[in-house]
Amino acid sequence: MTTTTLITGANKGLGHETARRLVAAGHDVWAAARDAERGSAAAEELGARFVQLDVTDDASVAAAAERVAAESGRLDVLVNNAGIVGRRVAVPDTTAADVGAVLETNVLGVVRVTQAILPLLERSDDPAVVNVSSGMGSFAVTNDPERLESTIVGLGYPASKAALTMLTTQYAKALPHIRFNAVDPGYTATDLNGHSGTQSVEEGTDAIVRMARIGGSRLTGTFVDRAGVVPW
Repeated sequence: MTTTTLITGANKGLGHETARRLVAAGHDVWAAARDAERGSAAAEELGARFVQLDVTDDASVAAAAERVAAESGRLDVLVNNAGIVGRRVAVPDTTAADVGAVLETNVLGVVRVTQAILPLLERSDDPAVVNVSSGMGSFAVTNDPERLESTIVGLGYPASKAALTMLTTQYAKALPHIRFNAVDPGYTATDLNGHSGTQSVEEGTDAIVRMARIGGSRLTGTFVDRAGVVPW
């Protein structure tokens, strides 16, 4: 049976590359994006199906879930990839609104999408959720002088990714019949960092694709990158 997968933020960067690789692996991919024009063009290029989905909008998420239900009947893999960095300002100049905007997309957006998609995952024989987190959400990584992440200081984005990793463990415990795993793509060249990352998007999607393809595994509640387990 073909694996049906939905990827948020699939019109560019890590989401686009994940979609490309999973389509090539035989998945029936729903490429979800907030921008209908860009998302539709990306899906056509990828050989995927497009669904408009704004993770910050309840009605948009509900409509996307309804369309996937109507056309696919179920979902086997959900990749929560959509995310933002937020306003790039020094910590003393960062406002509560700045942090709130990032949390709205990177944390509440994941909850919003996951909750709406859960009934479709429940119809799968082997359901999985992959949450795209970051080493920037790890105490260990951001305090390791050997890691680049220790040189980057901010409020919204690191806090959101720490929260996302904890969401992953809590979902994994609450719903043990569904695999929930968080992944750190690493410092990958995308629009998110002005293409300053040292990894290619293919390298950055290695862990995402691996977790999306571990059918039959009971591996859940983990935080990994392309090299293995990420310290917390």
